[in-house]
Amino acid sequence: MQEWASQLCENRQFGSKMTDSKYFTTTKKGEIFELKAELNSDKKEKKKEAVKKVIASMTVGKDVSALFPDVVNCMQTDNLELKKLVYLYLMNYAKSQPDMAIMAVNTFVKDCEDPNPLIRALAVRTMGCIRVDKITEYLCEPLRKCLKDEDPYVRKTAAVCVAKLHDINAQLVEDQGFLDTLKDLISDSNPMVVANAVAALSEIAESHPNSNLLDLNPQTINKLLTALNECTEWGQIFILDCLANYTPRDDRESQSICERVTPRLSHANSAVVLSAVKVLMKFMEMLPKDLDYYGTLLKKLAPPLVTLLSAEPELQYVALRNINLIVQRRPEILKHEMKVFFVKYNDPIYVKLEKLDIMIRLASQANIAQVLAELKEYATEVDVDFVRKAVRAIGRCAIKVEQSAERCVSTLLDLIQTKVNYVVQEAIVVIKDIFRKYPNKYESVIATLCENLDSLDEPEARAAMIWIVGEYAERIDNADELLESFLEGFHDESTQVQLQLLTAIVKLFLKKPTETQELVQQVLSLATQDSDNPDLRDRGYIYWRLLSTDPVAAKEVVLAEKPLISEETDLIEPTLLEELICHIGTLASVYHKPPSAFVEGSRGVQHKRLPGSAGSGESVESPDTGSAAGVSDAPPAVIPSQGDLLGDLLNLDLTPPATTGPPPPATSGMQLGAMDLLGGGLDSLMGDESEPLGGDLGGSSAMGAGFGAPPAAPAASFSAPVSGGLDDLFDLGGGVGMPMGAYSPPKTVWLPAMKGKGLEISGTFARRAGVIQMEMTLTNKAMSVMTDFAIQFNRNSFGLAPAGPLQVLTPLSPNQSIEVTLPLNTVGPVMKMDPLNNLQVAVKNNIDVFYFSCQYPISMLFVEDGKMERQVFLATWKDISNDNEAQFQIKDCHLSSDAVSNKLQGSNIFTIAKRTVDGQDMLYQSTKLSNGIWVLAELRVQTGNPTFTVCLKCRAPEVSQCVFQSYDAVLKN
Repeated sequence: MQEWASQLCENRQFGSKMTDSKYFTTTKKGEIFELKAELNSDKKEKKKEAVKKVIASMTVGKDVSALFPDVVNCMQTDNLELKKLVYLYLMNYAKSQPDMAIMAVNTFVKDCEDPNPLIRALAVRTMGCIRVDKITEYLCEPLRKCLKDEDPYVRKTAAVCVAKLHDINAQLVEDQGFLDTLKDLISDSNPMVVANAVAALSEIAESHPNSNLLDLNPQTINKLLTALNECTEWGQIFILDCLANYTPRDDRESQSICERVTPRLSHANSAVVLSAVKVLMKFMEMLPKDLDYYGTLLKKLAPPLVTLLSAEPELQYVALRNINLIVQRRPEILKHEMKVFFVKYNDPIYVKLEKLDIMIRLASQANIAQVLAELKEYATEVDVDFVRKAVRAIGRCAIKVEQSAERCVSTLLDLIQTKVNYVVQEAIVVIKDIFRKYPNKYESVIATLCENLDSLDEPEARAAMIWIVGEYAERIDNADELLESFLEGFHDESTQVQLQLLTAIVKLFLKKPTETQELVQQVLSLATQDSDNPDLRDRGYIYWRLLSTDPVAAKEVVLAEKPLISEETDLIEPTLLEELICHIGTLASVYHKPPSAFVEGSRGVQHKRLPGSAGSGESVESPDTGSAAGVSDAPPAVIPSQGDLLGDLLNLDLTPPATTGPPPPATSGMQLGAMDLLGGGLDSLMGDESEPLGGDLGGSSAMGAGFGAPPAAPAASFSAPVSGGLDDLFDLGGGVGMPMGAYSPPKTVWLPAMKGKGLEISGTFARRAGVIQMEMTLTNKAMSVMTDFAIQFNRNSFGLAPAGPLQVLTPLSPNQSIEVTLPLNTVGPVMKMDPLNNLQVAVKNNIDVFYFSCQYPISMLFVEDGKMERQVFLATWKDISNDNEAQFQIKDCHLSSDAVSNKLQGSNIFTIAKRTVDGQDMLYQSTKLSNGIWVLAELRVQTGNPTFTVCLKCRAPEVSQCVFQSYDAVLKN
């Protein structure tokens, strides 16, 4: 399409008169017949007019393919304009008429040897655009000649043609040696030829990421930098993008490249400027911070970025999205340029919101007064969306710059006094965050907030106000009345408000138990009995179970000290930020998503990273201080970071708080309404609170005095799988009999005798009857008897912990072995490990304490109730982002789809549905980990093909690799 447009434009330069528009106005019937006659006319002028009419009809969407042979006959002409028009027609219709298009090949070959370089280039360009296999083989010889043509215009056109030909038939291009010729063109004397060769090689390399076509070395880079000064603006962009993929050997080379790229910052074309910024941002990573040139470069980067903001709004927006990334990586570049981001009255809303975001990122103690004055002004604007953002921005300033917090709170209170409804609601939302950042500092404003309770109608504001009332219930005299007023329309509230209200009332109850027992009974009943929302029900049952089994523990959990919220909660995750910096000036930098997230069918997406910093040895000034590989070097005892998705998910242990065996069946016949929900069980709260925590969380003691446990339904949801008639409906194994039983890997040596002072431990993991077991063989290869065995685990990704002591009942004599089975549970402390399934173990005996690591198959954590309903599966699959999808291949597996389904079911991987497409069986499967993470799978099995493809989707994509390993192990054993 781009070629077509460019040729149409070029045609106007070859004698086309301004009256060409007349060709687009005709609506005559029987036109095709007339055109046919005109195309076969002997008069050259009449022929040209006819071809123009044909092209005009084609442009407005009419089908003129019937004229193909007549138009092709017009190719034999010396008139360049007519030739261009015929070639244009050919490009459009060759695909639908491949046999007819062959007729034109001889003319192409002849034109490639024409004395006029424009005709030679035109011929090779058109041949490259005709995507017909039959023609491709005829293109090779003319293309080879054009690549070595004496005229640079022909060479540069031929270079692009190689990339197009590679897209049609990659093997042919490689066999004909065109790639080597392209590489030679990088050394061409003409800068435009160099630029097009780089563009062609880059495009080919993108579709073949592992081909190493652009073998960049200092000599090549030098040639590219020389060509950079002389080629056109688009040529400069190709070369700069290519430079951005190069990693310099050291800081000296990095500085040298930066010095030669810096002049591009003053280019008039904004795309050239952004490409130059991308190169400089990448190579700056390698410059030592104490280098004078580093400071100079920072100063040089600011003016071109500021200049981009004087363009039209659409370009401003693209520039602002890129600046947003740059500021997150290197705020020091624009720290003195705050004023250019102040909003103008006539800025479109999308520009205003982006400027506002950058203002917050640049806010510091030095400029906060200026920023706050500006934000307060914005809060009185007429644009509601913008005002909301401005109010939120004031709250973000308070969180980011501690010294300004008081001034921000005072500004927010002034805004609340305006009584403008949406301003008040946004102010309450941000004040909640300020309370979390600075506890026990600004709570005096709660009374003012409570005055506005009746005006709140937005879920987020209502939820924020409820959180404040629950969190500071002891300071609000009528907290119970305020929360009760929300409870009246409980079922009409949004889920966010319902969840917050449930938590707030439980907090209030734990602070004032005697006054609010009825209220907490009411909310627990509404949440568990009357609600259809699974999140609300689950939270209700968890609170209920906590309050019923151990109120003191409930107090420690619900009223635990909150972690302070971080200064910048909306920063882009460091590794993603690095990748986006490498894509500055592309769509990825506008969407703030990696190309793989929005480029459909990308054949091989390369994830780019910034090089590690050098020289001074300091880490770059950014949130990402990890190594290039992204692996933390921190010791294993570190608590998972708050922003770590997996860490958060792994903390949500949804297994029953019970001992190793399956939970006891709930008392049958219990009706929720017919029991005293909180009678007796909470007496300890009202009495002596110094009583220690009950050891048995499944607890019978706390539930003794007639206290009602959660009814039968919730108990089932926490325990064993529910099976019944419906299972048969969805069991698509085709009656293949019972599952084969869970896979257990063979034992391996975990602790060699040399390291264990004669004690050798080999072992494996198994899951039997829903219980995870660590099966070990202890062998004494020392000369003395071993006794007093004990075992302990370090914190791990899924909270695995021994469910009881290590049972070695008799002393272990020299040369004796003993088999030991240790039941495990998943209620231990959680910390993300690397790899995820790593387990660090300490074993003690009368000789010493020994440490070793082992890896458990993640299939041990697949629970028995991991079979989703079809509708839930479908909805969940659609709901999980495509970014969280991972594809793997299982090789050398000779099983039918029924055998696969049967085998996997033995390890709690359940087949939900099966369909056959083109002889390929597609199995849709679900499995659930012990901590509540669901993994969904699509397994493709083709009869006779030993390679299976498994596609995994999961909200915590970190587990996908381990789950695939389990698939592989289960199916091959």
